[in-house]
Amino acid sequence: MSKEDMIKEAVEEAKAKAAKDAAEHPQEEAEETAKDMDQSETCTEEAEASEEAEKDDEGDEKESGKSFFGKKKKKDKKDEKIEELTDRLTRQMAEFDNFRKRTDREKSQMYEVGAKDVIDKILPVVDNFERGLGAVTEAEKEDPFVKGMEQIYKQLMTTLEGIGVKPIEAVGNEFDPDFHNAVMHVEDEEVGENIIVEEFQKGYMYRDSVVRHSMVKVAN
Repeated sequence: MSKEDMIKEAVEEAKAKAAKDAAEHPQEEAEETAKDMDQSETCTEEAEASEEAEKDDEGDEKESGKSFFGKKKKKDKKDEKIEELTDRLTRQMAEFDNFRKRTDREKSQMYEVGAKDVIDKILPVVDNFERGLGAVTEAEKEDPFVKGMEQIYKQLMTTLEGIGVKPIEAVGNEFDPDFHNAVMHVEDEEVGENIIVEEFQKGYMYRDSVVRHSMVKVAN
């Protein structure tokens, strides 16, 4: 039951009581009843005013809640465009960085492949120098021509070493298929198992990769 209904019910009861008292004490009760009725009407008006105020407050709260919990404010078109361009720029920068790294890696690989190809073509020249100098007798070593060839050979080997070319160790070491190519086996009790006892052709490495495997004879 609302406040207004309760007040109206109280007013009705007061009127009934006043009518009964008026019948018993006509003049006194008439004055008292008029006073009570005025007070009841005042209370009714105040109750109605209070109820209207409460309704207004509820309406304000609803409006406030709607604005507070309602949809988010839509972003400005300029802000959306800036975010879109920023995201696109970030993606393009990442793609360019990946492209640069991939290109550098490919260039490095191409350079290494090209260098190994050139070195592989020079190695037969080195082999011929070593064969020729190996056939020189003790008496011929003082010959100016032989000395000149030795100087050219040393300069060639120094140059190759400077760019990262080095010979593969073979004789006396254990056979390793990653670096050696076994073309002959021999039984020899004086050496250990799987030991290289002779090198037929020297192998070379460029940096960390093999340019040419050593051709060797392996014992046991």
